[in-house]
Amino acid sequence: MRSSLLAGLVGVSSVGAVKPLVDVSYSKYQGVSLENGITQWLGVRYAAPPIGDLRFAAPCDPVKNKTTIVADTFGNTCLGTGSAASNTSSEDCLFMNIYAPSNATTGHPLPVYFFIQGGGFNTNSNPNYNGTGLIEASNHNIVVVNFNYRVGPYGFLASEEIVKGGSVNNGLKDQIKALQWVQKNIRKFGGDPDHVVLGGASAGAASITLLLTAHNGRNDNLFHATAAESQSFAAVRSINESQFMYDNLVIRTGCTNSNDTLACLRGLNATYLQTKNINTPFPGAQNPPLYMYGPTLDGDVVSDLTMAAYRKGNFIKLPAIYGDDTNEGTVFVPVNTSSVGESNTFLKDQFPLITTSQLRQINKLYPNNASNQFPNSGTWWRQASDAYGELRYNCPGINVSDIYAATFNRKDIYNYHWDVVDPVAAAAGRGVTHTVEINAIWGPENTRGNAPASYSTVNAAIVPVTQAYWTSFIRTFNPNTYRLKGSPEWNAWTQSQKQRLHFVTNATAMENVDAVQRERCAYLSSIALDIAQ
Repeated sequence: MRSSLLAGLVGVSSVGAVKPLVDVSYSKYQGVSLENGITQWLGVRYAAPPIGDLRFAAPCDPVKNKTTIVADTFGNTCLGTGSAASNTSSEDCLFMNIYAPSNATTGHPLPVYFFIQGGGFNTNSNPNYNGTGLIEASNHNIVVVNFNYRVGPYGFLASEEIVKGGSVNNGLKDQIKALQWVQKNIRKFGGDPDHVVLGGASAGAASITLLLTAHNGRNDNLFHATAAESQSFAAVRSINESQFMYDNLVIRTGCTNSNDTLACLRGLNATYLQTKNINTPFPGAQNPPLYMYGPTLDGDVVSDLTMAAYRKGNFIKLPAIYGDDTNEGTVFVPVNTSSVGESNTFLKDQFPLITTSQLRQINKLYPNNASNQFPNSGTWWRQASDAYGELRYNCPGINVSDIYAATFNRKDIYNYHWDVVDPVAAAAGRGVTHTVEINAIWGPENTRGNAPASYSTVNAAIVPVTQAYWTSFIRTFNPNTYRLKGSPEWNAWTQSQKQRLHFVTNATAMENVDAVQRERCAYLSSIALDIAQ
């Protein structure tokens, strides 16, 4: 198959046209030209395999490979916490995919959409989405890049030993490495390195906030606008506060008696290490959190708490989209949550610095509604879901938008509220769930079977509307320039007009944030630094 592809692919003949065979200095990658006028390069290595001595180390440049690689197969995803190694996941996982119009030219490079997948920094949960739908929605006027980065202990283990003998925040450093790769190479694929828009969902959107605030907000000109979906504001811990994760892993793996515990961990077979790659409770909590590993305060890449960096103005001030879904918490909270004690325990497990007095106030802001019950669920499930969703996702997005507008008087900050109701999720009580809009942005046929069926039936009309806004923002830093005819203007979030776009199938319109939600968010914002967001 590979030899026939090599023989059959023919480059575009126009002057400066990008050809499927691209030389990135260390390797040559043979892309595949599709019948829809798009060429794709799958499984392009952007960093050396992070194995052996490079486990727990910062990413390094790929080793030169003189052979031509047929880029028709996705690279492995990165090993996730709580999962076994498989045929499609590996420690050798630092690959990206590039999608570009087949008629793209190096002389007139196109805007680049660089997408960071989510997964709570513990898994790669949105791998290898198909970028062709976005390119078609843009009338073949953008290039799309997505990629894998290390997660769990491979990407975020932190301790004194790691600082001395390795590197912390390697998952974020993988992202920076991939962005640097784009700066160096994307023009060869028809992309413009001076027009890169970061997109991301959940932990991918958290990554956007972390990259904006990295190095105290230093602008290395790696990207030029951002679009964050369900930006996640988890607690950020210091090296010392993260030491327990390293110590527990050393104990579980039997490396305790080694004089060099880091060398011992590096010497373990990945298959065995995965059997010990689990979450344990944070100090002060009772149960393991949803996601234990995550970005760490290192005084370098992560130089401050995320919300503190925003409040101090230590972030890159670029055109931006922030937004969330109506029911951010329902897919996370245990569905059998049946008491205020279980609700508060769940919140404490995720944010161990939260105090009992703060929990008491949260309970007042989020009273349990006895009539708001759903099939096969505990009586406090939706109460806990509402509190957790706004604490970690909705309110940080609103508060960050306020900081942009009020403190820096930006007129190019856009906020949205995704409220497209899927009948199946609604009947189950999940409502409009975390990052579900990703299926409309990419197109429901391009998200590896994860889209609700309604996005191809009763909610199909929302897809072209959403894609037009997103591709317009990617192309011009303004979602309105190429918005779908008949769709409303997406007004910027300003100090005087705190408006967001309310996405509803066949009824999308601007809305104000209601006073009750603003009151809740004001309180949650007031405790953000207390709980290390």
